[in-house]
Amino acid sequence: MKLEEIVGELKSQSNPDDIEGMARFGINPDKTYGIRIPVLRKMAKKIKKNHNLAQQLWNLGFRETMILGAMIDDPSLVTETQMEQWVSSPYFSYWEVVDQACMNLFYLTDHAYTKAAEWTMRDEEFVKRAAFSLMAVLAWKDKEAKNEEFVKFLPFIEKESLDERNDVKKAVNWALRQIGKRNLALNKKAIKLAKKILDFDSKSAKWIARDAIRELESDKIQSRVN
Repeated sequence: MKLEEIVGELKSQSNPDDIEGMARFGINPDKTYGIRIPVLRKMAKKIKKNHNLAQQLWNLGFRETMILGAMIDDPSLVTETQMEQWVSSPYFSYWEVVDQACMNLFYLTDHAYTKAAEWTMRDEEFVKRAAFSLMAVLAWKDKEAKNEEFVKFLPFIEKESLDERNDVKKAVNWALRQIGKRNLALNKKAIKLAKKILDFDSKSAKWIARDAIRELESDKIQSRVN
């Protein structure tokens, strides 16, 4: 499919009711067609992998074109420069696009672990969210990674647990919980860190810690990791 065909199909499936609903979750109603993720996944399968087309879609800056771009890009062709360009986009500005980029593309690149660490040092709210969303997705999906890769992330989680911005703290929490669900050794380390940050004088840190401890010490997770 060509770019014009994809945009035409997106416009034809635009749903005003869903646009209104998405606005309540911080999604810019001027840059979305109101199309749900399962529909975008079907479109991505039909389009197939196409690195150049992915870049064109991303650059349009619509919610759906950016998510489709992440779905159809070839991770073997994605450079660090491209990743930096994407996270620096003015439309990389709410949680869904961030998380979809991490879940569909960024974690599959050769630069995933490097960028997850680097982006924790950025001030921009959604670049920092990308750092911890990427950690969470790697912990969830990279079955071959060694524990040491995730232990390296724990100091970043500790430091940024003090960030009171909602979209950052939720991603920090997600990263901590996903790391703690991989196996028994990481579960123990994640719980230990959660109990440490629980004592921090920060509403964000306390929320992150309590929520993580609740899940990681639950019977369900303990049964899984043991």
